[in-house]
Amino acid sequence: MLKIFLADDHAVVREGLKRLIEAEPDMEICGEAKDGAEIFDLVEHVTPDIFVLDISLPELSGVQAARKLKALYPTCVILILTVHEDTSYVRELLQAGAAGYVLKRSASHELIHAIRSVANGGLYIDPHVSGKLVSTLIPMKGNSTHPFIDLSERETAVLRLIAQGHSNREIAESLKISTKTVETYKARSMEKLGLHTRVDLIRAAVQRGWLRGEAFETETSV
Repeated sequence: MLKIFLADDHAVVREGLKRLIEAEPDMEICGEAKDGAEIFDLVEHVTPDIFVLDISLPELSGVQAARKLKALYPTCVILILTVHEDTSYVRELLQAGAAGYVLKRSASHELIHAIRSVANGGLYIDPHVSGKLVSTLIPMKGNSTHPFIDLSERETAVLRLIAQGHSNREIAESLKISTKTVETYKARSMEKLGLHTRVDLIRAAVQRGWLRGEAFETETSV
């Protein structure tokens, strides 16, 4: 079972999310918080697989809560659920360590899909904002931070598939290699390109034309 921790200051929203998530046979709610501070009062007593946080939480904002959670629990998985479509929020949260960003106006199945994506070690960006995010990550001419260092054919294939939205397991099956080998190629190619964060990977993918300006979901850990 995937254990989900919800944090939203609206009880009606939490109840709706709880019903939606627990309708899935492999998901359950293990904790709920009405503000950012309450997350840390409760988290020691539960073991969530994923935190679903609103940005606009009282006491401690979603951004602050995400940073604190990643500092205390570096391996925790954070999915942001919000009304905010400003790409500056997306970039700030990705840099804070969030693995996904979903808009509340999206269809309910998008949230479930996002949860499954990040649970598999993925990065999920709501299609309503991903296109705008990609455009903000395209560097100014002559100001590229990631030189086009040559990668091997296999390194290129792995990193490109990652950027295009395939999970490590899917890549392994497609290339007929092990998931451990996928991780090795990913780590080696990211090191060659000087990539360290999710934002770095997205920017490099844009530079190399791997996303082609399309909405995207990337299902891999970075």
